[in-house]
Amino acid sequence: MASPAAALGSHVWLGAETGLLKGVNLQKKKATNYKLGDASVSRHEAVTAMCWGDLYESEILVGCLDGSVRLFSIEKGRFIETQNCQGGEGAFCGLCVLDSSLVTCVESGLLKVWRDVSSENVEIQVGSGVCRMRQNPEHPHHVATGGKENCLKVWDLCQPQEPIFKAKNVRNDWLDLRVPVWEKDMQFLPGSEKIVTCTGHHQVRLYDPSCPQRRPVLEATFGEYPLTALSLTPDANSAVVGSSRGDVAVIDLRQGRLLKCLKGFAGSVRAIQCHPVLPLVASCGLDRFLRVHNLHHKRLEHKVYLKSRLNCLLLNSREKWEDEALDPSADLESDVKEEEDEVDEIWNSMEVVVAKRKAEPQPSSDMECGQHQKSKAPKKQKKIKKVDS
Repeated sequence: MASPAAALGSHVWLGAETGLLKGVNLQKKKATNYKLGDASVSRHEAVTAMCWGDLYESEILVGCLDGSVRLFSIEKGRFIETQNCQGGEGAFCGLCVLDSSLVTCVESGLLKVWRDVSSENVEIQVGSGVCRMRQNPEHPHHVATGGKENCLKVWDLCQPQEPIFKAKNVRNDWLDLRVPVWEKDMQFLPGSEKIVTCTGHHQVRLYDPSCPQRRPVLEATFGEYPLTALSLTPDANSAVVGSSRGDVAVIDLRQGRLLKCLKGFAGSVRAIQCHPVLPLVASCGLDRFLRVHNLHHKRLEHKVYLKSRLNCLLLNSREKWEDEALDPSADLESDVKEEEDEVDEIWNSMEVVVAKRKAEPQPSSDMECGQHQKSKAPKKQKKIKKVDS
């Protein structure tokens, strides 16, 4: 069983298709698996959504494919609570906390606020085919939803009768054909009401609910494959997007142009998250690797193989985690000491074996010694002098 010290030292948390929660210490390049009790690993319990359980990032809420939401305590290093949140159909596509209540959304479009009393639960039908639900960090009672043929909507959970914003599809293309809707991910821009989305048709769009028009005020395209994940850079002037082919790029949200591409990917990207202060971005996907890139130099800072397909991640927001010393914790020191004592005990219990050297034959007399040396000496060849006759 993993010690709490390993959980406290983790910088990135990831959810896998096998139902495991993985904590990764980037300084030590070490990953630790966590599961509920002694239950076996199952794909029916795949992790599909994650969020922090509190503002201090001491708890993690994990949404699983079987409809359960599990609470993981980082301080204790284990799961401490499980809540059955079944309702609707499909996997969780969003998870967040509002005051002391849990908010969930599934692919069939059922958004539900789980109150302490079941009779006070709030249910909202946001439309079928939902791909993502995101909470506004500055206004926690506002959430955005969108999916396949399900346009972007912003909901006020205090007044859930109608969405406070509903996006309008872009105009028809140059063939006068309707442009399909497929919102894959979205983020709220801090300090404003603007929302950034990425689509399954390789588009990045910026919406401004304060404008009279409900269409995007900015649009950019990247690549030819569906965009699957999105995150904002620390300055909120750019967005990092990943595609189903494994392409990751930084898009400028002021001019709508491509700034740079990040390399080293080999599979579909499922989750991306930028650090709120440091110029770092963490990403994971189907190639089973966690990667952390530097946004300034495009350099791959960390790469950890985690053995399972990864669906989601949470990046710790500590500012100085990369400068932390590798001082072993008390638990780690005790583990090392126990291991050393065990090795000493095994070593002391081993039987001492004395190797006997083979005795060399001694000559019986000086004469034999001389004959022995003479026999080893090389024989000299006799020179034959040719005499002319």
